[in-house]
Amino acid sequence: MVKNKLKRLIYIEEYVQINGIEQYLFHSGTKYENPVMLFLHGGPGSAESLFAHAFQEKWEDIFTVVHWDQRGAGKTLNKNPDKYPTIDLLLMDLFEIVQYLKKKFNKSKIIVLGHSWGSVLGSIFVNRYPEEVDYYIGVGQIISKLENERLKYEKVKELILQANDMKYLKKLEAIGDYPGDKLDNEWLRKCIKLRKIQGKYNLSDKANSQAFKIIFTSPIFQLSDISALIKGTKASKELVDFLGSFNLNSEPIIYKVPIYYIFGENDWQTPYFIAQEYFNRINAPYKNFYLIPNAGHMTMIDQPQLFFEALLDINNKENVR
Repeated sequence: MVKNKLKRLIYIEEYVQINGIEQYLFHSGTKYENPVMLFLHGGPGSAESLFAHAFQEKWEDIFTVVHWDQRGAGKTLNKNPDKYPTIDLLLMDLFEIVQYLKKKFNKSKIIVLGHSWGSVLGSIFVNRYPEEVDYYIGVGQIISKLENERLKYEKVKELILQANDMKYLKKLEAIGDYPGDKLDNEWLRKCIKLRKIQGKYNLSDKANSQAFKIIFTSPIFQLSDISALIKGTKASKELVDFLGSFNLNSEPIIYKVPIYYIFGENDWQTPYFIAQEYFNRINAPYKNFYLIPNAGHMTMIDQPQLFFEALLDINNKENVR
């Protein structure tokens, strides 16, 4: 039984039959009348439901927040170890989950928040099914994964040259051409090496003891979740392939729902200025861009109060629109 330490009115873990398999949902909130926000996690294959307690306590005052462990990730992967995702399967899953949530909470529409990989899934969905969505929030919004990787490489090289750091320049040059033209196993091998170099120059989120502490203190944590974290990337290989060729610029620039982007100023996994250029061209009923200082890719964990203030501003804007 999940530990409801904050005595939330809404605090539900469940497996729901979605598109042929049982999929994991975790709902938390304080009022049934609050709007429902579906959180689409990153990766692909990296469920973020285990991190929810580290950042969303205040969110639950204004939203009912629902975490979905996508097909090929988290508790859904543990329940269905041989059911691997494709982009088409995930979009069908997402559509069914939205229908389920609308019925469960008696809503005509829901809010979609996509983080990192989830922003790819979310952007495609809101373009395809705008009538299902109240508004969309992209956090660490991906426009082009390959362009992000190219910029990460260029930035760390710039800093290495500025520091005249010959040791790390040799390490960088040893990686060779980066990122290449697709996200394959060779790219992944190079990416792991580049992340270590970026860590030296504080350009990447580090898998440190704090992250593991957050996971292990989660009220929904089980030992099997560690296995899912390890297996998620392999299970989501087709999504990684899709991500390598994805470019949001090839999707419609005209949105029928309000669009909000939230970025960490120090996020070099999804550099904000790539998304800002795209965002400036978006045609939407309303749009706004939030840049959070002293925050990286896990923006909501790095600066939880500033992130909440952005959500509060979005909520207030939507209430008066």
